[in-house]
Amino acid sequence: MEGLHLNAEGVRGFNRFYTKQIGVLQEHLLNSDFSLTESRILYELANRDSLTSTDLCRELGLNAGYLSRVISKFQKKGLLNKNRSSSDARALQLELTDAGRQTFDNLNRASQSEVVAMLKKLSESQQAQLLDAMAQIQALLNESEGSDRKENYILRDPHPGDMAFIVHRQTVLYAQEYGWTGEFEALAAEICAKFIREFDPKFERCWIAEIDRQIVGSVFIVRHDQDTAKLRMLYVDSSARGLGIGTRLVEECLRFAKLVGYKKMILWTNSVLTDARRIYDRAGFELIEESPHHSFGKDLIGQTFSKDL
Repeated sequence: MEGLHLNAEGVRGFNRFYTKQIGVLQEHLLNSDFSLTESRILYELANRDSLTSTDLCRELGLNAGYLSRVISKFQKKGLLNKNRSSSDARALQLELTDAGRQTFDNLNRASQSEVVAMLKKLSESQQAQLLDAMAQIQALLNESEGSDRKENYILRDPHPGDMAFIVHRQTVLYAQEYGWTGEFEALAAEICAKFIREFDPKFERCWIAEIDRQIVGSVFIVRHDQDTAKLRMLYVDSSARGLGIGTRLVEECLRFAKLVGYKKMILWTNSVLTDARRIYDRAGFELIEESPHHSFGKDLIGQTFSKDL
């Protein structure tokens, strides 16, 4: 127990040093009119789409009353608008105005300059040491949170560059877990490219799952024919399994498909993807066809599933 108390004092000492180092003890951050928390809220709004007050409270661990006061302050300053969600009329999405984005850009540049000035005092090897130490601290604390991470993931629309990441991550994942070759990468790239070229927002969607601004999963729904939607490219990174993300992604696909009037949803997978198969079974999909094939460097059994909506 004594050792634990000594360790706690060490952590507190580091906290005192670092908060002074980055200037968060000042009433306002970066010589602006905003506190650290207000600046962080601006950051989230500038870098995330379709955020609600509930999302911000969950993501940042904020009191709802306090957040409401901050949002009112931002509205009075002309930095923020509230808009009805296109997918849920009950939800109000928060969006920065042009003035709000300019305010964030000013803060972001000031923060960048301050950090660059701090790093300039260190050699390149010292900078690498510092970043490695920071990454290790973040990884250790994230790991210790364990099951609490379930509340930290969000689903969002894709951003530019996300498709390339999805192709890369799925290819690496399936190569590691199943020994699949680059042939799968070609297929994944073709699916993503077609989605981008032929995207119809009325009948098609992609959801990206994120934890701490890191992509950990995704899924697509595309139009197969007038009455049929097709679910494609479901994946959850190995670091984020067990949090219900895969189930949630499939649920969002089914909800959207019903909303826009599809009568049925189909999907194609392979029997070795047992985790995905369990998700499809729980969602009510039925196996309607399967056949052996040789793809991605392996002998596989392809399976087609279907669900009436």
